[in-house]
Amino acid sequence: MSKVRVLVTGGAGYIGSHAVLALNDAGWAVAVIDDLSNGTRRIVPADVPFFEGDIADRRFVDGVLRDQGIGAIMHFAGSIVVPESVEKPLDYYRNNTLASHALISAAVDAGVKHILFSSTAAVYGAPEQVPIREDDPKLPINPYGASKLMTERMLSDASAAHPFNFGALRYFNVAGADPGGRSGQIGKGSTHLIKVAVEAAVGKREHIDIFGSDYPTADGTCIRDYIHVSDLAAAHVAALDWLARNPDENLVLNCGYGKGLSVLEVLDAVDRHTNRPIKRVMAERRAGDPPELVAANARLLETLEWRPAYADIDRIVGDALAWERKLLQGPIA
Repeated sequence: MSKVRVLVTGGAGYIGSHAVLALNDAGWAVAVIDDLSNGTRRIVPADVPFFEGDIADRRFVDGVLRDQGIGAIMHFAGSIVVPESVEKPLDYYRNNTLASHALISAAVDAGVKHILFSSTAAVYGAPEQVPIREDDPKLPINPYGASKLMTERMLSDASAAHPFNFGALRYFNVAGADPGGRSGQIGKGSTHLIKVAVEAAVGKREHIDIFGSDYPTADGTCIRDYIHVSDLAAAHVAALDWLARNPDENLVLNCGYGKGLSVLEVLDAVDRHTNRPIKRVMAERRAGDPPELVAANARLLETLEWRPAYADIDRIVGDALAWERKLLQGPIA
């Protein structure tokens, strides 16, 4: 199968940069667009063409698609903080939904054949049952989830009218870092639990807040399905392979390990690595946080030529901690 050049939007960000590494490792030609609002240029390999700009800028995107001969897009660019989406909903509909509309329109006009979209478990809202299946009701409870679901719908409708296929990968909680130390989560005001926890573990924070201890779970804290970022990146490459082999079909998959861990269980894993317990401070619930999100991942395992390599919380935490210690040695900017 011939491998087209892949444009990775948000390729200087956390998950996008790992997808760039995975694509490179698998022999795909890659180009990156990122506006660097949250990304870091230096975590993109030097030999990957990089274009700084906004995916909502049609003239800019049209030029990149044309000049780079793009045949497929992995779309990661967007805003991702759930509580912020509740506070600034219009920003999320602009950055996620409207910007995605512009990107999809440009892709259709340029004849791009495959679009792989970075979606989220937040499209399900507060599910009535777990594990969550792909066909379960989509009832997002925050603007972040709603903005992603709108983009999924746009892709579905557009692919029915135009000659491209799409994949939507619904992430659960992504964590960890490249095992080779090439990339990781740098973060500007990070809110992800494991990132915040390892920052506290290396002394960047005095404590960690636990948002809610009265959820209907065994220990009262939220339960999430954590997936190693390098396993997720490998799933993207496998999904792109699938789209290329099945040009008349679309793909919607949950991306998780099918098992959940509570906030306290994750913090215990961090403490095991450092033998120095992080100070824990109980706080109020955050807006838009459902009690439990765990993936039913049978479709992922049955559809793609993919198996997780790092499906262990101690490995996830260990790689995140190694990356955080690397950041202490000097800024990556």
